[in-house]
Amino acid sequence: MNIELRQLRYFVAVAEERHFGRAALRLHMTQPPLSQAIQALEANLGTPLFARTKRSVALTPAGLALLPEAQRLLQQAATLPDLVRRAASGESGLLTLSFVSTADYSILPPLLRAFREAYPQVQIDLQEATSDLQLAQLMEGRIDAGLLIPPLPDKAKLALDYQPVLAEPLILAAPSGLKALRAKGRIALSSVADMPLIIFPRRISPGFHDTILGCFRAAGVTPHIGQEAIQMQTIVGLVSAGMGIALVPQSVSNLQRPGVDYRELQDQAPLVETGLAWRRDNVSPVLQAFLELLRKK
Repeated sequence: MNIELRQLRYFVAVAEERHFGRAALRLHMTQPPLSQAIQALEANLGTPLFARTKRSVALTPAGLALLPEAQRLLQQAATLPDLVRRAASGESGLLTLSFVSTADYSILPPLLRAFREAYPQVQIDLQEATSDLQLAQLMEGRIDAGLLIPPLPDKAKLALDYQPVLAEPLILAAPSGLKALRAKGRIALSSVADMPLIIFPRRISPGFHDTILGCFRAAGVTPHIGQEAIQMQTIVGLVSAGMGIALVPQSVSNLQRPGVDYRELQDQAPLVETGLAWRRDNVSPVLQAFLELLRKK
């Protein structure tokens, strides 16, 4: 069975006008070819759609059943050009985006808000993941882009593009009530050197891990690593429990937990970079729209 949209359009016009002559005028055609098209549709469906008399045209039960479905199909068909245009321009579709937990306290919310305002019909699939998992997902083509902490391995650089998005200093997260915290203002790492350090495992984020330890080395302090955790919420939670101290990006101070004090460092605080990585061969219009918005930020 091969039903054409043209036939459905003719059928709907006759059904709504209840008159072949008026339907032909509405369709800008003569009545004979309209009648022939309706007869061909009825033959194709194997049942009459109209009960015809010399004075009136009425829908049969089959015609009554077909009318709302035909109207729906025609309405959907009318939206297809706009649907295709929006998909081709990145105004609709799906964006799969992974992000490190630190981005959730800094760049992710305003970036998503701006993208949602600019492209309200794009569906965004968000996944929190560590940098190493994001790199694997990107290399396998399972996500469109990832907000991660560099550097990228040499192998990944061959397939991925990368754009820095944010650079922020490290600050101290320490349990409230420490003697070293009684004084206001910046704090020296040497004053908390006896506290265990809570840190990301190096295998998860080697760049971030090395930056933190480098900060201690520059201050002449050898830290004792007491705990490792892969989520920033967990690290701050361990600090709140008095399990040790942590060096975290400045934006993490937005994560307020009872029993945690955030302090800027007297020592030279290195900058931690967060950036966006994506496959160089990904031609998704939605991804291109996201990148264009990011470059304007």
